[in-house]
Amino acid sequence: MLAVVFAFVYAGSADTIAKGVRIDGVDVGGLSSAEAVNALEKRGQVAQRKPVEFVAAGRTFRLTAADVGLTPDWAAAVSSARHEGGGFAPVRGFKRMKLRVFGGDVDVPASYRAGALKTELARIAAKVDRPHRDAALVLHGLRPAVVAAQMGTVLDRKAAADAIVAALSSISRGARVNLTMKADRPRVTAATLASARAQARVAVSAPVVLTLGPTRYRIPRWRVATLLKLPRNGATRLRIGGPAADTFFKAKQRVVDTPARDAQFVVITNGIRVQPSTDARVLDVPSTADKLLAAAVKPVNRTAPIVVATKPADRTTKDALAMGITGLYSSYTTTYGGVPNRIHNVQVVAHLVDNTLIAPGKEFSFNGTTGERNAAKGLLEAPVIINGELQNGLGGGTCQVSTTVFNAAYEGGLPITARTNHALYISHYPQGRDATVNYPDIDLRFVNDTGHWLLLRTFVSSNSLTVNLYGTPEHRRVVSETSPLVTTGAVPEQIAKDPNVLVGQRVVDQQGSPPLSTSVNRKVYDEKGKLLYDNTWYSSYVGDKSIIRVGTKKKPKPKPKEKPVTLNDSPSNYPLTDAGAGSTVPATTEPATTTPTTTTPAESTPYRP
Repeated sequence: MLAVVFAFVYAGSADTIAKGVRIDGVDVGGLSSAEAVNALEKRGQVAQRKPVEFVAAGRTFRLTAADVGLTPDWAAAVSSARHEGGGFAPVRGFKRMKLRVFGGDVDVPASYRAGALKTELARIAAKVDRPHRDAALVLHGLRPAVVAAQMGTVLDRKAAADAIVAALSSISRGARVNLTMKADRPRVTAATLASARAQARVAVSAPVVLTLGPTRYRIPRWRVATLLKLPRNGATRLRIGGPAADTFFKAKQRVVDTPARDAQFVVITNGIRVQPSTDARVLDVPSTADKLLAAAVKPVNRTAPIVVATKPADRTTKDALAMGITGLYSSYTTTYGGVPNRIHNVQVVAHLVDNTLIAPGKEFSFNGTTGERNAAKGLLEAPVIINGELQNGLGGGTCQVSTTVFNAAYEGGLPITARTNHALYISHYPQGRDATVNYPDIDLRFVNDTGHWLLLRTFVSSNSLTVNLYGTPEHRRVVSETSPLVTTGAVPEQIAKDPNVLVGQRVVDQQGSPPLSTSVNRKVYDEKGKLLYDNTWYSSYVGDKSIIRVGTKKKPKPKPKEKPVTLNDSPSNYPLTDAGAGSTVPATTEPATTTPTTTTPAESTPYRP
């Protein structure tokens, strides 16, 4: 009963911390929570700015709380301190009686940046760690020997982390803090390498022979020694490897390796055939190295094969046959001429689209196939239509290829999904069936709506271009109807004043042409006569300007008429006599005759884009 009375007496107020309680050595007994937190923060702020010295392997390192982003949680420490003397009155009293006699100390919890702490531990370890050294196998000439293992000491990072956090969380900044080091034992000893040493001794005891079919490659003892990768840094097995082995096998790869060759489609007189694929032959370096080592560690029968792996081509013969490219599907030929640069460009672009494969259901894009047509691909400047006028530009002649491709797809009855006519009418193209392109905005596209692959091939000479589409012939019938070419306006004129031409005269330097329009209707029927497509393409062409000069030069004034001459009896007025001819020539004065200058308009050269 008396004990209970004492318990009530010592219970005190639940709003204050029990007497005898300390937080990190600071007496907070009798303080409220707020007072305790305030007292701790004041002392803690001073302490947090002071570095703590840590010692490891005789070296000193200074750290502050800021170095590891450490922040003490004073409120949590006070809450723990109140719990030490808390509870209902009798229970609280018994607890506080004990604390008055024996006291109680509460640690301060803290948060920190784990990454920053890890960085500091690594920095310390880099200075103090003396890692172990595993036993290793070396060669002295052709004699294998073992380098003995050594013990090491390293920083105990877990214990060091706990010590650093505890010291930096503390309000007191006292003596140096020792960080624990621990033994680092080797994992590989001389006994561990006994087997590898015995194998190495046999490996360099005699030559090894590699075979590739009937060919034999003799590897002498010294070369075998350079190919061995001796166990070290924790390894225990003998291997073939290292820089010398890499060089050795690269030399063998140059002998063995042959690239795969895809199955090709070869055009022949009456169609097309598949040229079979060829598998790649590749030196299997890991397997060959294993075979070589296995032979080297044997005292007899020291022969190993070079292992060759095969890799199928990306497009095998079977793949090519399954594509259904068995014959000519459609074809179209155009002829061309022009300046040498234009002819060159036609040939370059024709090669860019040559051998294009179009999968069933996929769309062919002229721009997507050629990519940007630029000087890096060999294109030169030649005549092109720019803003409705004929100018010089890079890639002139490209549209000869796009027009020929369009007509090959047109004659094959394939659906055309994008086609644009030229700005100017070009008479040497099929009427209403020209197709211009401009990267990347104006494209020519069509879809392979057949059930098999299509192969686009181009055959180009100095004056003609043929585009063939190969696939599974479907014998579609194409019926075309071309509307007449209609003039839709007057010939545009570009007029300039010329001070060297008389007023009222016009000189035509270049004869233009009027704007035109036409259309082409195409009906496509399948082999049984079913209508597949009925499309009409409308084409409008701007007029080509006539270039004209009009005169501004004033006309000359007419000359005055001369008076007639009167004859008299004076000898000087007698008719003159031509002694040689015996005839008399009358003296007459004729007015000068002026022959008018006829200016013929310059003949316009037809454009061949």
